[in-house]
Amino acid sequence: MVWEPEIEELNRRKQMTGQMGGQERIDVQHERGKLTLRERLDAFVGKDSFEEIGELAGFATYEDDELVNVVPSNTIIGLGNFDGRKVIINANDFTIRGGVGNKAGYSQDMALEWKLPYVRLLDAVGGSVRTFETIGRTYIPTNPVTPGVEKLLCIVPVVSAAMGSVAGLPAVDACLAHFNVMVKGTSQVFAGGPPVVKAAMGVDITKEELGDERSQVYEGGVIDNLADSEEEAFAMIRQFLSYLPDNVWQMPPRVETGDDPNRREEELISAIPRDKRKIYNARAIVDAVLDKGSFFEVTPHYGRARIVGLGRIDGYPVGCMINNPKVRGGAMDVAAGNKVIRFLQLCDTFHLPMVYLADEPGFMVGLEQQRQGIVRAGAKMLCATLRTRMPWITIIIRQLYGVAGQCHDRPGGMFKRVAWPSGHWGSMHISGGVAAAYRRVIDESDDPEAERKAIEAKLDALASPFRTAEAFNIEEIMDPRDTRPMVCDFVNMAQPTLQNQLGPSPTPYMP
Repeated sequence: MVWEPEIEELNRRKQMTGQMGGQERIDVQHERGKLTLRERLDAFVGKDSFEEIGELAGFATYEDDELVNVVPSNTIIGLGNFDGRKVIINANDFTIRGGVGNKAGYSQDMALEWKLPYVRLLDAVGGSVRTFETIGRTYIPTNPVTPGVEKLLCIVPVVSAAMGSVAGLPAVDACLAHFNVMVKGTSQVFAGGPPVVKAAMGVDITKEELGDERSQVYEGGVIDNLADSEEEAFAMIRQFLSYLPDNVWQMPPRVETGDDPNRREEELISAIPRDKRKIYNARAIVDAVLDKGSFFEVTPHYGRARIVGLGRIDGYPVGCMINNPKVRGGAMDVAAGNKVIRFLQLCDTFHLPMVYLADEPGFMVGLEQQRQGIVRAGAKMLCATLRTRMPWITIIIRQLYGVAGQCHDRPGGMFKRVAWPSGHWGSMHISGGVAAAYRRVIDESDDPEAERKAIEAKLDALASPFRTAEAFNIEEIMDPRDTRPMVCDFVNMAQPTLQNQLGPSPTPYMP
C-alpha cells in the first residue's frame, strides 16, 4: 500500500471541507429555515448521486508546514443524477465567505461543452467593497462567468433557484435561465440590498419588503414559480427538466402516461358558456385535452391573463397556452405578453410543439396599459409569434380579435387551425366597433339607443363561425369533444418535423 499516507491525507481533507463554514454558521442557516448546501444536494439529487468537482479547493491553514484546517470554497460544482439523467450543478454555500478559483465559470463551460442541463442553487450576494481593500485597488466590473451564458441559453436547459438572499450578479444569474423558482419566506432577490438602497435613496427597507415573492413573483415576474419549501423547489426543477431534452440536438423525452389518445371528454361540449359575458374554468379545459396530470404551469402568478405551461400529449412533451377569462377577460396586457414571449422562445429552442387554446379578446386597453407601453409590447408579441418555427396548432375556443388575435398564427411551417362552434372573431368587437363606425348614423337617428342595438343585432347575425367557414377563412369547425384525439394526431405527425429542426434555433433565446 505505497500511497496509503496520501489517501489518508485525502480523506482528512475531505472531512474538513465537509464541515462547511463550521457548526455555528450551520446553526444560523437552520435557524433561518434554510437547508445547508450539502443537505440541498442530498434533497435534490440524492445522497449518493452527486459527483463533486474541485472538492479540495479551499483556504488551507498550515502550522510548521502541517495542515491544520481547510475552509472550502463557497461554491460547489459537480454532476448530479436523477431520473436517469445527468445535470451539472453550481451551488452556493452561505455558511462560507469567499470563493476559490472560477468554479462557477468552470461548471458553466462544462455544461456548454458536455451539452448537459445546468442548474444553479443560488444563496449568495455579489461584489463587496471589502474586495477593494483586499486587492489594494478598485476594478472595472467584469466577471469571468458572464461571457458564454448567452450561448448556453441557446444550447441546454438552464434553471436557477433562489434559495436565500440573492443580490448583485447572483440575482442576475437567477434570470439568466429558462426557468427559475424561489422559496416562500426564506428567499429574496434584488439588485442591491437594503444598505445599498439606504445609501442611494435614503429609504429604510427590509430585505423582505425589497425582494421577497411579493415584488419578484407577483408584481415583477422576475421569478417564475414560488415553492412553499426547498424540497418543493427541487421537485419543480425536476418536473420542469423532465419535459426538455438534455440539449437542442436531442428530441424531448417521450414517456408512457397511460392516457388514451382517443379519449373524448363530454364536458368540453359545454365548457364555453353561450353567454359571451360569462367566464369558465380555463385550466379544466387544459386538463381535459392534455394527458391527465401532465400540465406543469410556468409563471402562474404573473401575467395571469394568459396561462402557459408544459404538458404531454400521448406522452410527447408540448407547450400549452390558454387565455384566462377570469383575469382581465383574458385580454393581452404587457405582463402577459412578456410571459408569452419567453414561453414561445423556450418551446422553439427545445423543439416542443405548441398547443394554443385561443380565447383572445385583444390587447388590453386603458390609461394604465398605455403608460406601460402596450402598443410596443404588442408589436414585440406579434414578432415573437411570427419568428417561431415549431409545429403549432391553434384551437379557437371562443374569440380572436384585433392584432392580439393575430398572435395565434404564423406563415409557413407546420401550422394547423380549427375552431369550436363557440368561436367568433374580427378586427374588433362588434359592440365597441358599432359605436365608432356608425356614430353619425346613431347620433342622427330618432332613437339612438334603439338604432345602436339594431345595427349590433344585424352584425351579430353575420358573426356565425359557419359563415366564416363558407369563405374558407377558418379551416375547420369541430366538435369540442374531438379536440384531444385531433391534437394527439397532430403532435404525433409533428415528430418528423421536429427531428428536422434539431440544433440551435435561428432566433437566439433572450431571458
